[in-house]
This record gives sequence, structure tokens and C-alpha cells, in this order.
Amino acid sequence: MTCGHDVRTWFSLFLSFFVVSTTTAVTFNITNRCSYTVWPAAMLLDDDNWPVGGGGMRLDQGKTWTLNMADDISSGDIWARTGCSFDSKGNGSCQTGDCGGLLACKNRGEPPFTTADFALNQHGSNTFFDISLRNGFNVPMEFLPVPDKGQGLGCSKGPRCVADITSQCPSKLKAPGGCSSSCQVFNNQVHCCTGSHCEPTKYSAFFVRMCPQALSFSNHAPKETDFSCPTGVNYQVVFCPPINLASSPAPSPPNSTAIGPSSTGPSSKKVDTVVSIAITGSVVSFILTTAFILFVVHRRLTRRCHEMEEEEAEFGKLQGTPMRFTFQQLDVATEQFKDKLGEGGFGSVYKGRLGEERIAVKRLDRAGQGKSEFLAEVQTIGSIHHINLVRLFGFCAEKSHKLLVYEYMPKGSLDKWIYCRHDNTAPPLEWKVRCKIITNIAKGLAYLHEECMQRIAHLDVKPQNILIDDDFNAKISDFGLCKLIDRDMSQVVTRMRGTPGYLAPEWLTSHITEKADVYSFGVVVMEIVSGRKNLDTCRSEESIHLITLLEEKVKNGHLVDLIDKNSNDMQAHEQDVIQMMKLAMWCLQIDCKRRPKMSEVVKVLEGTMDAESSIDHNFVATHQANFGIAGNVNSSAPPVASHLSGPR
Repeated sequence: MTCGHDVRTWFSLFLSFFVVSTTTAVTFNITNRCSYTVWPAAMLLDDDNWPVGGGGMRLDQGKTWTLNMADDISSGDIWARTGCSFDSKGNGSCQTGDCGGLLACKNRGEPPFTTADFALNQHGSNTFFDISLRNGFNVPMEFLPVPDKGQGLGCSKGPRCVADITSQCPSKLKAPGGCSSSCQVFNNQVHCCTGSHCEPTKYSAFFVRMCPQALSFSNHAPKETDFSCPTGVNYQVVFCPPINLASSPAPSPPNSTAIGPSSTGPSSKKVDTVVSIAITGSVVSFILTTAFILFVVHRRLTRRCHEMEEEEAEFGKLQGTPMRFTFQQLDVATEQFKDKLGEGGFGSVYKGRLGEERIAVKRLDRAGQGKSEFLAEVQTIGSIHHINLVRLFGFCAEKSHKLLVYEYMPKGSLDKWIYCRHDNTAPPLEWKVRCKIITNIAKGLAYLHEECMQRIAHLDVKPQNILIDDDFNAKISDFGLCKLIDRDMSQVVTRMRGTPGYLAPEWLTSHITEKADVYSFGVVVMEIVSGRKNLDTCRSEESIHLITLLEEKVKNGHLVDLIDKNSNDMQAHEQDVIQMMKLAMWCLQIDCKRRPKMSEVVKVLEGTMDAESSIDHNFVATHQANFGIAGNVNSSAPPVASHLSGPR
């Protein structure tokens, strides 16, 4: 869909409040303003309540489906379905309002779904209509009349239910793709009970509170939930309508009637002239104000659409990147983002399934990770493959939606396994398992630093970004802050990024090499062997900072005090653990030139090389020190997939 088409569609919807129709046949214009595809369904009945028409179709964002009402139509329902999949013959299924697995409905759908109900030509040629929540809730909607010329006086405003009820649905009413009616949940198909302790009434009140204009079992007041129009009026049903639009077309003003004695003298003519000028001025002012508002809105929408088109084009040019998904696909795969695995600074991670493959979907919030960080992660991890890096299956960049699809790591992040907390019920890891995890992390970083065509500095190495599989293999994740460093460049200049407690001292200068990851790795190793956080404010003042405590213990010869006391197995391998601490101290050198390469760390862990013994036992910079920064400083280029190595 083009940007211009999007803006024109919005304006046609906006102007429909002011422009009257000239057709005599009753039509229903059904528009999808949601950010995802819906499959609207319609069930039309005759005077004897027999199905005589309707159907269903796929309705993408911004599209409209026009239903023309035949003369024999007496009443009907229109609703949206979500999470649908149909074959070429119209057979399939939906998560909500499924009409027996058919694209074109032949009977009413199964809850949960919200309907636009109407009865044509009733009680003196009037049409009555409402939004009904009695079958549950699926997507926000509005049901508004669009009066024909001369028919504005007797028309109600029309109902709107724009609240996202599904996301706030009480747990007892949760259903795939929606929020079930309380009467359905408690097996009462006709009426909800009204007792003071009756749960159905309690949950029906939730619907009334969220959508007071809609009909529900707890709200039968006709003056609030029943709307009417004279015959010959067209209607629009909008799914996910803009919340800030007016709720109905402005009614036509009544004919003016003179009150009091008539006067035709000069003074009355002056009064008439003044009134005419005032009315004309008000009308002109209203038109100019409306035109200005429309111009400003049009300009903003056009600019935003152009920005999104440029962004789409930028992502479309990516070479060698993983699969691209639509938001609808990931919405279905995660069951509307139902099962949250965790939450970080840039967004939340949800569990999902694509076919037989379990996945983890990171949904970035709008205030978190920006486009450049998102691009960096897609290009970097999407173009490299290593057994100790989390695999990126694909991504979604659809308007405001930014999502990343990873392999699912069943045991979660490393911090859940190494920190001894009151809420952590996992048993302490054995020494052998901790060694395995440390080695896995080292091999992943060595690959990034030394085996790609460009050096990749991760810049956010911490336990929360180390994920664990079923066999306690560790994999590095979250490449949103990474930087690429050309082989002929000694370092890059970058703004400070990462997590406090894991930052290397040279961040004070913003002149960074991949050795910043080596320092962070040293911190993580100390956390793994000691079973505690680097910064732990729950401890005594002198023990809050683990690396400062390490300085004190190594100088006093009491390194054994730092071994995880919650594990007997760790205590039994005391000497091996102390050797691991000495490797960590080599990585924690303030002068980055004195830190080892990660390939050297791997060799030490595999026993083919000894750790450096002549090291400085000061690990925390307390003043302007020599951080080992090289002389020539250059800026790093943005990540380009072709600069990275292929699969390994």
C-alpha cells in the first residue's frame, strides 16, 4: 500500500462525517484501520430470521468492504475475525468468530467477537442499531450513520467502542484472540444473573466500564445503547477507529423559528444584517479553521508516511539478512503476545511457535531501541552464525512495529542461574557446568572479535544477555549496541553505551576497542564463580561492588572468601576456582592493552596456555589513568552485512 493511498483513505474516512451521500440504497462501508489484517464477516437475515446473504473476506489495513442491503434484508450482524488462515476455496479457521471454518459465513460465528447489530425499516421505517459486547470482544470498533441529504434531523449519533478491552481482559475471560463474554464463560447463554455476589455480573460490569455506549448483559438501557436513524441512511463500521475523532456526524441545525412579535422596521433589518454577518463570519471562520486543521493533519500524515516508506526501503535493501515476517504472522505465532518470557530496556520477549519450531519474539517498544540499533542487530546477527551466538530466524519492520525472531532458549538467561536470591529456586550450578558456560561465552566473543571480516564489539556483555539451552550451553544474544571495527582501525569513537557495572574504564574517553568486551567478560566470570551480582546494594557498604572487593581480597590473599558459599561442589574445587579468578583478573586490567585477546582466554580455558601472572591488581579506575588508548581515532561505519563473515 502506498503512502498516498493511506492518507487519502484517512481523509475519506474523516470527511465522511461532513459529506452527505446521494445514493438511495442502504450501504454499509466496513473499513479496517487496525495495524493488522482482519477478516470481517456478515450475517444478513430476512423477516423470518432466515439467512439471506452476507459473507466474509480478507480486509488488509486501510481497505474497505462495501455491503449493499437488498430489499429483503430485515436485520443482521457484522463483526471482525482475527488470526485467520484460509485456502483458495475459502476453507480454514480463525481464532475469533469462526464461521464453521468458512471465509464467507453461513451462520453466526463462535465467541469471542463483538458485533454491529442492526434492524432495518422497523417501527415506522426506522433503523435501529447498536454495538453488542454480549459475545465477547475481539477488536475496537465504531458503528456510525452517514445520513443522506435531508435526513440529518432524526438520526442518533451512533456507538463507539474504541478501548482495547482484549489487552486488559480479566484472567477468567481470557480467550485466544479476544476476551470472552462472562455469560459464555459461566454457561449462561441468555441472561447473566444479577445477584450481588454473582461473578458474571461482576465481569459484565467490566465491559460496561470499558465501552459504555455498547450493549452488554449488564447494560440494557435503551437510551444509552440503542440508536436509530430514518430509512435511507448509510452506515460505516470501522475496526480500530481513531480514538480522537468525533463520535458522529454533526446533526443538521433545526429550521429557525421567530419568537415574539414580528417586526419589519429599520431596526429589525439592522439586527438581521448584524445576525447575518455574524453567522457568515462564524461559518467562514469554521471552514478556515477546519481547512487549516486538515492541512496540518495531512502534512503530518504525509511526512510520517514518507518516513515509513524510506524506512521500508532501507530494510528492503538489506542483503543476506534473515527472513522477514509480517506483524500479523508474529501476532498469530505468539497468540497475541500472550506468554511473556522477560522484559528488558528495549522491550519485551514473548514465547511463540512457527510450525514445529519454538521461537522467542522480542517486541521493541517505541521509546526504547531506535532504528539504528534495530538495524545493527538485524544486520549483525543475521549475517553471522556460530554455535555460541543466539540464532536470529527473522525480523518484522512494519510501520511502528519492530520485532526480532530468535531461536527459543528454554532455560532463559544466565542471571537466573547464578545469583543466589530468595526468589531463585534453581539449585546452585556445579563447577563443571560453570566452566562450560564460561568457555562458551569466551568462544562466542572470540568469534566476534577475531574470526569475522570486521571485528564486532558487542558492548553489552552481561548475564542477562547470555542465554542457556536445555544442556546448559551458553549463547550470546542482544546485539543492539554492537559496533563494527575495521581491521585497519585501532578503535572507534562512540557514545557511552552498555550497562553500569560491566563498563570498561576506557568508556570515560569514549575511545573503544573490542577489549571493552574482555573487561565485561572478566566481570561476568567473577559473578559466575561467586554466585552474586557485581553491584549488590543489599550487601554491606564495603561489599556492594564485587570488583572492588576482588582488589581487596587478592591483595590480602583471601580470594577463597569470594567462592560461592551456596555450593559445596564449588568449595571442593577451591584451587581450580582461584585459577579462574586469576584469569578474570587478567581480563580486568585497567590498561586495555594488557588484557588478553578472547582467543587467548579460550586457550587458557582449554589448558593449552597459561594465564598472564604479572598483572596489576587494581581493577577499578579511581582517577584519570592510562587506559591504553591508541593514537589514531576513527569513527566506525554503520553495519553492512557484506562486511561480515559467512556461516561458520
